[in-house]
Amino acid sequence: MLLAFSFISLFYVGNAQQSYGNSTVSALFAFGDSILDTGNNNLLLSVSKVNFYPYGRDFIGGRATGRFGNGRVFSDIIAEGLGLKNLLPAYRDPYLSNNDLTTGVCFASGGSGLDPITARTTGSIWVSDQVTDFQNYITRLNGVVGNQEQANAVISNAVYLISAGNNDIAITYFTTGARRLQYTLPAYNDQLVSWTRDLIKSLYDMGARKFAVMGTLPLGCLPGARALTRACELFVNQGAAMFNQQLSADIDNLGATFPGAKFVYVDMYNPLLGLIINPQASGFIDVADACCCTPTHLIPCLDASRYVFWDVAHPTQKSYETIAPQIIENIKAKLA
Repeated sequence: MLLAFSFISLFYVGNAQQSYGNSTVSALFAFGDSILDTGNNNLLLSVSKVNFYPYGRDFIGGRATGRFGNGRVFSDIIAEGLGLKNLLPAYRDPYLSNNDLTTGVCFASGGSGLDPITARTTGSIWVSDQVTDFQNYITRLNGVVGNQEQANAVISNAVYLISAGNNDIAITYFTTGARRLQYTLPAYNDQLVSWTRDLIKSLYDMGARKFAVMGTLPLGCLPGARALTRACELFVNQGAAMFNQQLSADIDNLGATFPGAKFVYVDMYNPLLGLIINPQASGFIDVADACCCTPTHLIPCLDASRYVFWDVAHPTQKSYETIAPQIIENIKAKLA
């Protein structure tokens, strides 16, 4: 979960040369934080849990699945856009079906980050532990597929979607200040980019070859950040933008470091900022407040599709659906 901070399928196995659907994408694997988490925190002793009403109010059957929003989240929408499936299941869901393994699962954990302090603060699954889950997934996949070559084809042709850095900047740097004595903001951003590279290397060493790495949201414009003044926190946005710029530049140069791999940087900051600056163009009416779970909306709004944000830190399903099409086309162009 991006905690509030104040300042205040069908079972399918192809062969190693098989094209998957209309592309060469076999599966989607999601790592990182609550922008992608589809329910991995449900059984944790964590402050970052949303498996209760009103979360999931607009999900199929009105169920709270542990997704940090009113309905589907960004990883679900990317999976659908890649032609894989409409919902990306959580790997730690005890009811996860073997039928879902070959088309992808979610390892992301709300409240997590690249910095181990972030995960400890929120009681979430640190990204390195998500990689351990992925190792366990590979073992399970091999058992289901029964053929090493076919399992390797799933792993190497999958897209690895990563969303990390949001909580590190918003919580660990700006809110708790846990890293502020140790790092200047530029130095901390450098460290976050280095940790991102380490995460990519861990996945690459296990066979991953297609990476879609997301930048942060405009963190200073989250309802939790602008609760007091209703204005975006400029310095927080500058910190997020600085990180995104450094991350994007690093992603553009990783091809030489990881032979045979493909990379695309996914800009989340500017598309969401566009909705915030000009909400009416996309049918939104409120950007400063959230539909749910704030002092002004203890009772959720009637229509979440009119709001850019569902709660103090997470976009609505409609926001994700609005910005996703161009992102999906970019992922397909660069990775498929």
